[in-house]
Amino acid sequence: MTGQEKKAFILLLPVMLVIGTLFVGGLLLGLLRSFNYMPVIGLDDPSLDAYARVFANDEFWTALALSLYISVVSTAIATVLAVASALVLRETFKGKRIVTFLFQLNLTIPHVVGAVAILLLLSQSGFLARLGYFGGLIERPSDFPAMVYDDWYLGVIVQYVWKETPFIGLITLAILQSVGADYEAVAQSLGANRWRRLTQVVLPLIAPGVMRAQIVAFAFTFGAFEVPYLLGKTFPTVLPVLAYQRYTDVDLGLRPEAMAMGIVIAAVSTVLILGYMALSRRLGRT
Repeated sequence: MTGQEKKAFILLLPVMLVIGTLFVGGLLLGLLRSFNYMPVIGLDDPSLDAYARVFANDEFWTALALSLYISVVSTAIATVLAVASALVLRETFKGKRIVTFLFQLNLTIPHVVGAVAILLLLSQSGFLARLGYFGGLIERPSDFPAMVYDDWYLGVIVQYVWKETPFIGLITLAILQSVGADYEAVAQSLGANRWRRLTQVVLPLIAPGVMRAQIVAFAFTFGAFEVPYLLGKTFPTVLPVLAYQRYTDVDLGLRPEAMAMGIVIAAVSTVLILGYMALSRRLGRT
């Protein structure tokens, strides 16, 4: 280790200790409780019973499928919108600085605030419902299509798309600016039209970076709790909310199941992060 590396390690050590202690300590505590070990309520014989009960419960698999559905759909829509937006923002036009500022503005807004805004906007007593009623489009505000607390979790997906699009879009824009226009100019000189330059030159060049951003957005969405808790149904619900319901149940015997679900969420997120790291190393060699 060089002198500069030692200095950086010493400077980062306090932060690493705090983060490591909180993360590893919390993970170990959750792992112990997921193994049915809670002496405070008489569970002092470690076992895998909590995992067995969780995996045998249809509600768990429904919640897992619902979490995957929301994560996949919201990330896919956000990616399409982000790439399209980045392609527009890389061009030079009047008012570009203002448009770029507005595009990234919601990155600073917390998810909870965004969820409340979606609730006020899209619920059947919200702004759009009342606007449709006063405009004569519907007879009652309750006739407005259900987009919050609905079976398809549309409000949750809209919220995640709203937050993920600028995140992926800014990463894509940075990649586009680093790549430059030389490859497209060469393709154009060889007779490639606009569509072929987009599909055969631009998209392959930005695909690795966009994929990394997608993995980060997907992992966050999969493990997020607050948005589906505020905008989604109580049953069936997503995996983080189901784990929270188990943890806050008056029956303390359900807490090992809540911890087991938390470990499953952490495991899926870890797999995604490892996949991201493997992809980064592979792309770094190419």
